Amino acid sequence: MTAFGYRITATDKSARAGMLQTAHGNVRTPAFMPVGTAGTVKGMAPAEIAATGTEMVLANTYHLMLRPGGARLARLGGLHEFMNWPGPILTDSGGYQVLSLAELRRIDESGVTFRSHLDGTAHELTPERAMEAQEQIDSDIAMVLDECPPYPVAKDVAAESMQLSLRWAARCREAWRDRAGYGLFGIVQGSVFPDLREECARGLRQIGFEGYAIGGLAVGEGEEAMLRVVDQTVPHLPEAAPRYLMGVGKPDQLVAAVLRGIDMFDCVLPTRSGRTGQAFTRTGPINIRNARFAEDSLPLDPECGCDACRKFSRAYLHHLVRAREMLGAMLLTRHNVMFYQDIVADLHVAISSGDTAAWAEAFTARYQTAGVS
Repeated sequence: MTAFGYRITATDKSARAGMLQTAHGNVRTPAFMPVGTAGTVKGMAPAEIAATGTEMVLANTYHLMLRPGGARLARLGGLHEFMNWPGPILTDSGGYQVLSLAELRRIDESGVTFRSHLDGTAHELTPERAMEAQEQIDSDIAMVLDECPPYPVAKDVAAESMQLSLRWAARCREAWRDRAGYGLFGIVQGSVFPDLREECARGLRQIGFEGYAIGGLAVGEGEEAMLRVVDQTVPHLPEAAPRYLMGVGKPDQLVAAVLRGIDMFDCVLPTRSGRTGQAFTRTGPINIRNARFAEDSLPLDPECGCDACRKFSRAYLHHLVRAREMLGAMLLTRHNVMFYQDIVADLHVAISSGDTAAWAEAFTARYQTAGVS
């Protein structure tokens, strides 16, 4: 079986293009992972996901361990078989969802105890349990269990949380069972405090992981602070390992992060926006519900090759969304995911040819000039 690994194929200043090797296939970077929280990217069948250029999807340990359950998934052959997705899967450890969704949660050195938001049943999520659950899911990339502090947060609270996450990371590494083609990623925490981010990155490097994520962002700190944390954290991450910015973000934020050396992304925005009538286009996001699209015969984005753009007009999409027909949300979701995949594919080409800055400047100027309409 193929060993897990990451090979950088080109660099252009801080931007990197590469290839991630996993048990279930290769992933070209920069890479965007659509979010399939409960084992499905909402509104998209697996063949439709692949048709957008997606090579890896993200699922969530918290949701899958509650329903259908890790042991059941293992008996059914793992998540790849269960959801009919042959490509790589990354799973978040579930720590963030425990803190944001679960009821009556309690955090201590051992882990997190909580009651399910589904039925109130009691559960415990420890670093060891997080590793076990992700192995049952058969995740190509598993994430360590961490604590994600809220924003804003006092520095002493952020420091205590970061140190707890580091201790949990060491336990995850100890509990992790090495298998060819599978990797475990550490998560850098520390809120917006650069010295805490550096300390956490240094601690994770000492433990040793196959990849490193920047977590604890997109929680209300704003774009400027988010990019500043990326700038301050990337220099402390191993050059040869993949870098993953968790939960970010808007199309122009992806571009800005790639310029800073990030390789991997996930975000609910393209799918969630598709379900609420927002479409991302090369001239900026649009709200297809707006009355001005009622008789607009143009395609959603003339430069996009998805079915929504090739086969239907803005007027028809407007009608579907206003009539609350499920096809509208499905078509917009497919378009948005493909738009994100087009961005990272174009970035891969631009980095490989040394034109990243010029491409990013042209894309951002065109995308941001229009604004939301």
